[in-house]
Amino acid sequence: MAEIATIARPYAEALFKAAGPQTVGLAEQLDALAQFASNADLRQLADDPKVSAAQVFEVLGAVAARAGLTLDSKVSNLVQAVLDNGRLAALTEIAAQFKALVNAQSGSSDALIQSAFPIEPAALADTVAALEKRFGRKLNARVELDPGLIGGIRVVVGDEVLDTSVKARLEQMKVALTA
Repeated sequence: MAEIATIARPYAEALFKAAGPQTVGLAEQLDALAQFASNADLRQLADDPKVSAAQVFEVLGAVAARAGLTLDSKVSNLVQAVLDNGRLAALTEIAAQFKALVNAQSGSSDALIQSAFPIEPAALADTVAALEKRFGRKLNARVELDPGLIGGIRVVVGDEVLDTSVKARLEQMKVALTA
């Protein structure tokens, strides 16, 4: 995985430098393209030696257009360079690193909140406010349902994890009882 991160870094940094003040809009476009690029059929097409990078770019552009996505010229140029160099597999990591640069610039972080049950909007706002105090920065929260947690929440911010789920507490009790 470190190899993909090493490949992706220069692309993400170049787009970040070229983006100027419009980084958030470009991050959204790049995220959408990364989702398209993770499609196994598109990857197989890109890996076919008989298919040129321009043809793959046309297909990716058509998929983006069909999804109602209009690409900025900076993002188009980046994707073209990625395809010309045979690095379509790195596009997801490029998007992630670009998003990290945008977050670092704005002083925020992405947070994944996993919950066993749906969280009401008011409760989510309170939870995010408490988590922002706990982590000391603005959080861009995304909620995922995970019934395996039984109850409570599990929060992942970067490499930090705050696990207050019932599942985690049961695991702690199991360890304490078997020690």
